[in-house]
Amino acid sequence: MGKLFGTDGVRGVANSYPMDGETAMAVGRAAARYFKTNGDEHFMVIGQDTRLSGDMIAQAVGAGICSAGMHVVMLGVMPTPAVAFMTHRMGAAAGVVISASHNPFEDNGIKLFDANGIKLDDQAEDEIEALAAKSDDTAAVPARQIGRIQPAGENIDQYVTFLENAVPKLNLINTTMVVDCSNGATYQVAPEIFRRLGAEVIPIGHRPDGTNINADCGSQHPENMAQHVVKHRAGLGLAFDGDGDRLIAVDEKGAVLTGDQIMAICAKHLKSQGKLKHNKVVSTVMSNMGFRLAMKELGIEHFATQVGDRYVMQEMLTQDAILGGEDSGHMIFREHHTTGDGIMAALQLLDAIQSDGRPLSELSKVMRVFPQELINVEVKSKPALDDIAEIDQSIKNAEALLGDQGRVLVRYSGTQPQCRVMVEGPTRDLTQRMCRQIADVVRLKLA
Repeated sequence: MGKLFGTDGVRGVANSYPMDGETAMAVGRAAARYFKTNGDEHFMVIGQDTRLSGDMIAQAVGAGICSAGMHVVMLGVMPTPAVAFMTHRMGAAAGVVISASHNPFEDNGIKLFDANGIKLDDQAEDEIEALAAKSDDTAAVPARQIGRIQPAGENIDQYVTFLENAVPKLNLINTTMVVDCSNGATYQVAPEIFRRLGAEVIPIGHRPDGTNINADCGSQHPENMAQHVVKHRAGLGLAFDGDGDRLIAVDEKGAVLTGDQIMAICAKHLKSQGKLKHNKVVSTVMSNMGFRLAMKELGIEHFATQVGDRYVMQEMLTQDAILGGEDSGHMIFREHHTTGDGIMAALQLLDAIQSDGRPLSELSKVMRVFPQELINVEVKSKPALDDIAEIDQSIKNAEALLGDQGRVLVRYSGTQPQCRVMVEGPTRDLTQRMCRQIADVVRLKLA
């Protein structure tokens, strides 16, 4: 059994290792053994997004959990943050999400939350991975102790009420918005929550068929939503990813806002309301240079972590910060939730717009977005980049040319066989040229 856990749980092509039924069952059994060792022997919950392979993998994980002597409650299709919420609300030992987030439908994944609805740290994942690798029979309990699987019933209303309570004064009457659900897990709950708050909702990407999740829609492809915003003269557009933990927005003019821009708007709003605890914000090394400069101009202390919203959450806990996130659209509002939540982020953004009274295009000026180019290079293996002289030298050459007017970040994806080459610079032409040069070297050495 190879390395299972990446940046965000286990992920791969469905029905192939590590997302085959046998491995999913082994992960379920190992997770149950881990949480039983920590004193929780009652039940775990499982939720999933809309992709075709979800039922197969959810049932396999559930079978593994039952074989280790724990019960399972199946939540059905539900956003990842809703599963985190329900894990804590229902008093479960842990929560499992079957989703590959923003990946195409062929992929799937397994994410784990502890009893508090917080993603597991590296040590916990390593322990579960070690348990999954064991092939001994001691993991299976006697027949009389096997767990049961049962459906949860209707629980989505509890999550909607939870979201409403996070913004009690928000009134969206006279607001028209386009909502892109990415044919994913938010296809029911997102339009419902905004309509309850009085908005006129124009939904798109809300007819999942198991294979169209993230397909030219959602947070990864907001261009179609932007066209709908302009066509319908909407106030804004909100796009989620397949499992609902990311948000990307479009202003009333059809311009796409990044996660960094949304977070900057919310940081400024919270600070103006005296609600930005300790005056701190956490993001990752992928955040745009403009975000860091904006935080400096706003007098907000900024902390950067490695890529992954669970690392953002860990740093938020260390710093006792209440706002953190990623440029990709993961945002955590810790006073309200324990994990990234696209709908929660949308509500906080709408609250900032309503409080300020200006359109989103004006609020987005809180930060300048430096030109950024990202090229994903398919790789056959992932050797240490520092050990490859040609790649190391190409990075140093670009950094010397950019100086303090840009930056270079080259790293492997934690969820896909790719090397991500990211360059920021003062002009679009220079940024693209430097990124292509590095990507060409990476492709030559690793593809």
